Amino acid sequence: MAKILQTKPITIKEANIFISKYHRHHRPTTKNCGKWAISVINKLNNELVGVAICANPVSATYMDGYTLEITRLCVNNEAPLGTASFLLSNCAKIWQTMGGKKIITYTLDYESGASLKGAGWEQVAEVKPHNNWKNKSKLDGIERDNLVIYQHKKYRWEFVYE
Repeated sequence: MAKILQTKPITIKEANIFISKYHRHHRPTTKNCGKWAISVINKLNNELVGVAICANPVSATYMDGYTLEITRLCVNNEAPLGTASFLLSNCAKIWQTMGGKKIITYTLDYESGASLKGAGWEQVAEVKPHNNWKNKSKLDGIERDNLVIYQHKKYRWEFVYE
């Protein structure tokens, strides 16, 4: 698998364009926010087949300076099997190189998490749905859609370096 895949730097803006085309249930990050992004190229045809955007954790609970959150991970239908696991593993390697100690992400209740399991991640918690975004625009003036995905419970996954 790794022989036909190659990581390549990408801007968050470019990653968000890919996400807007191919992500099954999420939109691009707001205002192109994130720390960094990487992409995956299929070396057989030099095509972009996946991206990941990494950022500070959304929840303040995990904002310790050593924890990173993969806020978006997206592969297209042309991506070889294992591309998502390849992206997850490379995000983890990059964060460890930067001095990070833990990396987290979330899946929705109807997603299997197979890519995370394949990359050695552990499911650690269930997060119940909430309506915290519903009236937030009254506080900060940013209009947000109450997306259908907010009605699903999520699972938090972690990769902790030993």
